[in-house]
Amino acid sequence: MKKTGLGLTVAAGAFLISGCSPEVSGNQSDEPKKMRLAVATSEDRSLTQGLYEFQEIVEEETNGEIDVEVYPSGVLGGDRQVLEGMQLNTIQGTTVSTGPVAQFAPVFNLFDLPYLFEDRETAHETLDSSIGEDLLEELPEQNLVGLNYWENGFRQLTNSQREIDSLEDVEGLDIRTLENDLHMQLWEELGANPTPMSYTELYVGLEQGTVDGQENPVGNVVNDNFYEVQPYLTETDHVYNASLFALSKPFWDSLSDEEKTIVENAADEAKEYQRDLNEEESEEGIDFLKEQGVTVTELSDSEKENFEEAAQPVYDTFTEEHGSEELDRIRDRAEEAEN
Repeated sequence: MKKTGLGLTVAAGAFLISGCSPEVSGNQSDEPKKMRLAVATSEDRSLTQGLYEFQEIVEEETNGEIDVEVYPSGVLGGDRQVLEGMQLNTIQGTTVSTGPVAQFAPVFNLFDLPYLFEDRETAHETLDSSIGEDLLEELPEQNLVGLNYWENGFRQLTNSQREIDSLEDVEGLDIRTLENDLHMQLWEELGANPTPMSYTELYVGLEQGTVDGQENPVGNVVNDNFYEVQPYLTETDHVYNASLFALSKPFWDSLSDEEKTIVENAADEAKEYQRDLNEEESEEGIDFLKEQGVTVTELSDSEKENFEEAAQPVYDTFTEEHGSEELDRIRDRAEEAEN
């Protein structure tokens, strides 16, 4: 682990969100510029550890002139609350799945289409190309600045009711999803009853039976203890989840050119660190879940094809709303990467 957490309380988080803390508006005094990074994931999760890596680099390279604070485990709110805080500059940065970002910039739904990427290497090459960079240009009008894409990982299905080894087994399950229309449609097409819910409320919802299951990368299942109340996991790999690293635009605009360069370089270093850590986390996580008694099921090739076929109407919805130009670009790029 890079660093320990800050031991913040929810009350402290509410204080910051409310805007009672001073705004960052240029360094008009000798005080360092405060950079608060908030994330929904737990302290041990690779995404949070990536923020600690970023913190260490920025503070060292700026000689402490930028003071970075990391707030894990949703203490400053769920994904939407954090993004709204960034628009107001009460929070200066986060790493967040593209699904919640699409609530502000709908074109980011592109990266949440099911079965879009064959593997993580293909995803990386596509996200780091001009395609990913072009989408980042959609964010400044939302008062956000996107720097690059980290990795949440392939999303997997867990549930408390039964082993899932076929599409028919999904029928009728109440599944928590991201607060994202395409994610909800996907689970409707697969036969489940999608229930959007904030990540910070998810464990309690699973424990109390509000929902039967959820879908998240393995790292989240392990680090947030979902396995304690979810005895079945199926490796559906239904969505590759990129995690946008973004800053508040007012904060970004307050930085000098030199500071911006340091922040950009730190973001790139942290991205590589986090992606490597997430791969390790995912591989070790499956072994850990099996040791905890979780039934881990790998879909057969024919069953995965059934899932992919059932998910195709989600693409129709996307192209009706956004056209096919960006989707064609990403498919062409992914095909090049696969070859």
